Amino acid sequence: MIQFGHGSHVGRRRQHNEDTYLADAGLGLWLVADGMGGHAHGEVASALARDAIRARIGSGESLVHAIRDAAGRIADQRMLGSGQELPMGTTIAAIRADEQGFEAAWVGDSRIYLWDGASLTQISRDHSYVQDLVRQGSLTPGEARRHPQRNVVTQALGVTETDALEIATVEQPWNRDQQLLLCSDGLTEEVDDAGIAQIFARGYAPQETADHLIHAALHAGGSDNITVVVLKRC
Repeated sequence: MIQFGHGSHVGRRRQHNEDTYLADAGLGLWLVADGMGGHAHGEVASALARDAIRARIGSGESLVHAIRDAAGRIADQRMLGSGQELPMGTTIAAIRADEQGFEAAWVGDSRIYLWDGASLTQISRDHSYVQDLVRQGSLTPGEARRHPQRNVVTQALGVTETDALEIATVEQPWNRDQQLLLCSDGLTEEVDDAGIAQIFARGYAPQETADHLIHAALHAGGSDNITVVVLKRC
Protein backbone atom coordinates (compact mmCIF):
# COMPACT_ATOMS: atom_id res chain seq x y z
CA MET A 1 0.00 0.00 0.00
CA ILE A 2 1.21 3.51 -0.85
CA GLN A 3 -0.04 6.52 1.10
CA PHE A 4 0.57 10.00 -0.25
CA GLY A 5 0.06 13.65 0.47
CA HIS A 6 0.44 16.73 -1.72
CA GLY A 7 0.01 20.46 -1.94
CA SER A 8 0.99 23.59 -3.83
CA HIS A 9 1.16 27.24 -2.75
CA VAL A 10 1.79 30.38 -4.76
CA GLY A 11 4.24 31.62 -2.12
CA ARG A 12 4.50 35.08 -0.58
CA ARG A 13 6.03 37.04 -3.47
CA ARG A 14 4.41 35.67 -6.63
CA GLN A 15 0.96 36.46 -7.99
CA HIS A 16 0.57 33.29 -10.07
CA ASN A 17 1.44 29.67 -9.48
CA GLU A 18 3.40 28.21 -12.41
CA ASP A 19 3.91 24.89 -10.59
CA THR A 20 1.65 21.90 -11.03
CA TYR A 21 1.63 18.32 -9.80
CA LEU A 22 -0.04 14.98 -10.28
CA ALA A 23 -0.87 12.27 -7.74
CA ASP A 24 -2.49 9.34 -9.56
CA ALA A 25 -2.39 6.14 -7.51
CA GLY A 26 -4.30 4.28 -10.22
CA LEU A 27 -1.44 4.81 -12.67
CA GLY A 28 1.19 4.60 -9.96
CA LEU A 29 2.37 8.02 -11.15
CA TRP A 30 3.32 11.09 -9.17
CA LEU A 31 5.05 14.22 -10.51
CA VAL A 32 5.94 17.85 -9.90
CA ALA A 33 6.49 20.36 -12.71
CA ASP A 34 7.84 23.89 -12.23
CA GLY A 35 6.89 26.07 -15.20
CA MET A 36 9.04 28.87 -16.56
CA GLY A 37 8.03 31.83 -18.67
CA GLY A 38 5.66 33.87 -16.55
CA HIS A 39 1.89 33.86 -16.21
CA ALA A 40 0.08 32.19 -19.14
CA HIS A 41 3.33 30.60 -20.32
CA GLY A 42 5.01 28.79 -17.42
CA GLU A 43 1.75 27.48 -16.02
CA VAL A 44 0.73 26.33 -19.50
CA ALA A 45 4.04 24.47 -19.94
CA SER A 46 3.79 22.67 -16.59
CA ALA A 47 0.17 21.72 -17.23
CA LEU A 48 1.04 20.46 -20.73
CA ALA A 49 3.81 18.30 -19.25
CA ARG A 50 1.51 16.90 -16.57
CA ASP A 51 -1.27 16.02 -18.99
CA ALA A 52 1.01 14.61 -21.69
CA ILE A 53 2.90 12.37 -19.27
CA ARG A 54 -0.30 11.11 -17.67
CA ALA A 55 -1.79 10.31 -21.08
CA ARG A 56 1.34 8.51 -22.30
CA ILE A 57 1.71 6.47 -19.13
CA GLY A 58 -1.96 5.58 -19.35
CA SER A 59 -1.42 4.25 -22.88
CA GLY A 60 1.50 2.08 -21.77
CA GLU A 61 4.52 4.25 -22.62
CA SER A 62 7.65 4.22 -20.47
CA LEU A 63 8.31 7.16 -18.17
CA VAL A 64 11.27 8.36 -20.23
CA HIS A 65 9.29 8.24 -23.48
CA ALA A 66 6.38 10.03 -21.83
CA ILE A 67 8.65 12.86 -20.64
CA ARG A 68 10.29 13.20 -24.05
CA ASP A 69 6.88 13.37 -25.71
CA ALA A 70 5.83 16.08 -23.26
CA ALA A 71 8.95 18.08 -24.13
CA GLY A 72 8.06 17.91 -27.81
CA ARG A 73 4.54 19.11 -27.16
CA ILE A 74 5.76 22.10 -25.19
CA ALA A 75 8.32 22.95 -27.88
CA ASP A 76 5.52 22.92 -30.46
CA GLN A 77 3.36 25.14 -28.27
CA ARG A 78 6.16 27.72 -28.00
CA MET A 79 5.76 28.69 -31.66
CA LEU A 80 2.83 30.93 -32.59
CA GLY A 81 1.32 31.05 -36.06
CA SER A 82 3.27 34.25 -36.70
CA GLY A 83 6.53 32.49 -35.94
CA GLN A 84 7.02 34.36 -32.66
CA GLU A 85 8.59 32.16 -29.99
CA LEU A 86 7.00 32.15 -26.55
CA PRO A 87 9.09 32.00 -23.34
CA MET A 88 7.84 28.61 -22.19
CA GLY A 89 9.39 25.64 -20.44
CA THR A 90 9.19 23.46 -17.35
CA THR A 91 11.22 21.22 -15.11
CA ILE A 92 9.90 17.77 -14.21
CA ALA A 93 10.40 15.34 -11.35
CA ALA A 94 8.39 12.15 -11.68
CA ILE A 95 7.97 8.82 -9.92
CA ARG A 96 6.38 5.58 -11.03
CA ALA A 97 5.98 3.36 -8.00
CA ASP A 98 4.39 0.20 -6.67
CA GLU A 99 4.88 -1.70 -3.45
CA GLN A 100 8.09 -3.33 -4.68
CA GLY A 101 10.06 -0.38 -6.02
CA PHE A 102 10.08 2.87 -7.92
CA GLU A 103 11.48 4.55 -11.00
CA ALA A 104 12.48 8.20 -10.67
CA ALA A 105 13.03 10.51 -13.64
CA TRP A 106 13.79 14.21 -13.77
CA VAL A 107 14.85 17.16 -15.90
CA GLY A 108 15.87 20.48 -14.36
CA ASP A 109 16.08 21.37 -10.66
CA SER A 110 12.85 20.02 -9.22
CA ARG A 111 14.04 17.34 -6.82
CA ILE A 112 13.38 13.82 -5.58
CA TYR A 113 14.45 12.68 -2.10
CA LEU A 114 14.27 9.39 -0.18
CA TRP A 115 13.64 9.33 3.57
CA ASP A 116 14.64 5.96 5.06
CA GLY A 117 13.40 6.63 8.58
CA ALA A 118 16.71 8.01 9.80
CA SER A 119 18.28 10.05 7.00
CA LEU A 120 17.35 12.02 3.89
CA THR A 121 19.07 11.32 0.56
CA GLN A 122 18.68 13.38 -2.60
CA ILE A 123 18.08 10.90 -5.41
CA SER A 124 17.96 13.44 -8.21
CA ARG A 125 20.87 15.64 -9.29
CA ASP A 126 19.97 19.12 -10.48
CA HIS A 127 20.45 20.05 -14.10
CA SER A 128 21.71 23.51 -13.14
CA TYR A 129 24.63 25.85 -13.62
CA VAL A 130 25.70 25.71 -9.96
CA GLN A 131 25.42 21.91 -9.80
CA ASP A 132 27.79 21.71 -12.79
CA LEU A 133 30.23 23.90 -10.82
CA VAL A 134 29.86 21.64 -7.76
CA ARG A 135 30.62 18.56 -9.89
CA GLN A 136 33.71 20.31 -11.27
CA GLY A 137 34.89 21.15 -7.75
CA SER A 138 34.58 24.90 -8.31
CA LEU A 139 31.86 25.34 -5.68
CA THR A 140 30.95 23.60 -2.44
CA PRO A 141 27.29 22.64 -1.90
CA GLY A 142 27.05 25.39 0.71
CA GLU A 143 28.39 27.99 -1.73
CA ALA A 144 25.97 26.72 -4.37
CA ARG A 145 23.00 27.51 -2.10
CA ARG A 146 24.07 31.17 -1.95
CA HIS A 147 25.26 31.59 -5.54
CA PRO A 148 23.45 34.40 -7.44
CA GLN A 149 22.91 32.07 -10.43
CA ARG A 150 21.64 29.11 -8.40
CA ASN A 151 18.29 29.15 -10.20
CA VAL A 152 19.73 28.85 -13.72
CA VAL A 153 18.78 25.44 -15.12
CA THR A 154 20.73 23.79 -17.93
CA GLN A 155 17.97 21.39 -19.02
CA ALA A 156 14.21 21.98 -19.27
CA LEU A 157 11.29 20.55 -21.20
CA GLY A 158 10.38 22.78 -24.12
CA VAL A 159 13.62 24.79 -23.88
CA THR A 160 16.31 22.18 -24.47
CA GLU A 161 16.13 20.62 -27.94
CA THR A 162 14.14 17.42 -27.57
CA ASP A 163 16.85 15.17 -29.01
CA ALA A 164 19.41 16.76 -26.63
CA LEU A 165 17.23 16.41 -23.55
CA GLU A 166 18.96 14.61 -20.66
CA ILE A 167 16.28 12.65 -18.86
CA ALA A 168 18.00 11.25 -15.79
CA THR A 169 16.59 8.09 -14.20
CA VAL A 170 17.05 5.89 -11.14
CA GLU A 171 15.32 2.60 -10.35
CA GLN A 172 15.48 0.91 -6.97
CA PRO A 173 13.40 -1.07 -4.48
CA TRP A 174 12.00 0.62 -1.42
CA ASN A 175 11.25 -0.79 1.98
CA ARG A 176 8.21 -0.49 4.18
CA ASP A 177 7.94 2.92 5.87
CA GLN A 178 10.43 4.55 3.49
CA GLN A 179 9.15 7.79 1.95
CA LEU A 180 9.73 9.71 -1.25
CA LEU A 181 9.55 13.47 -1.66
CA LEU A 182 9.07 15.31 -4.95
CA CYS A 183 9.30 19.09 -4.80
CA SER A 184 9.84 22.25 -6.80
CA ASP A 185 12.73 24.55 -5.91
CA GLY A 186 10.32 26.79 -4.03
CA LEU A 187 10.81 24.35 -1.16
CA THR A 188 14.55 23.75 -1.43
CA GLU A 189 15.33 27.44 -1.96
CA GLU A 190 13.93 28.17 1.50
CA VAL A 191 14.43 24.93 3.48
CA ASP A 192 17.74 23.06 3.39
CA ASP A 193 18.06 19.29 3.50
CA ALA A 194 18.58 19.29 7.27
CA GLY A 195 15.34 21.22 7.74
CA ILE A 196 13.45 18.84 5.44
CA ALA A 197 14.85 15.86 7.36
CA GLN A 198 13.72 17.34 10.67
CA ILE A 199 10.13 17.47 9.42
CA PHE A 200 10.22 13.87 8.17
CA ALA A 201 11.70 12.76 11.51
CA ARG A 202 8.54 13.89 13.33
CA GLY A 203 6.71 10.87 11.93
CA TYR A 204 3.72 12.64 10.44
CA ALA A 205 1.37 11.04 7.93
CA PRO A 206 2.27 11.99 4.32
CA GLN A 207 -0.34 14.75 4.02
CA GLU A 208 0.77 16.30 7.30
CA THR A 209 4.40 16.13 6.16
CA ALA A 210 3.50 17.89 2.90
CA ASP A 211 1.60 20.58 4.79
CA HIS A 212 4.46 21.17 7.24
CA LEU A 213 7.04 21.38 4.43
CA ILE A 214 4.99 24.04 2.65
CA HIS A 215 4.50 25.93 5.91
CA ALA A 216 8.26 25.82 6.58
CA ALA A 217 9.02 27.27 3.14
CA LEU A 218 6.45 30.04 3.64
CA HIS A 219 7.81 30.81 7.11
CA ALA A 220 11.33 31.08 5.66
CA GLY A 221 10.23 33.65 3.08
CA GLY A 222 8.15 31.90 0.41
CA SER A 223 10.06 33.57 -2.42
CA ASP A 224 8.70 31.22 -5.10
CA ASN A 225 5.85 28.84 -5.81
CA ILE A 226 6.07 25.79 -3.53
CA THR A 227 4.90 22.33 -4.56
CA VAL A 228 5.34 19.11 -2.60
CA VAL A 229 4.31 15.47 -3.07
CA VAL A 230 5.10 12.88 -0.38
CA LEU A 231 4.75 9.09 -0.85
CA LYS A 232 5.06 6.43 1.84
CA ARG A 233 5.20 2.68 1.39
CA CYS A 234 3.14 1.12 4.18
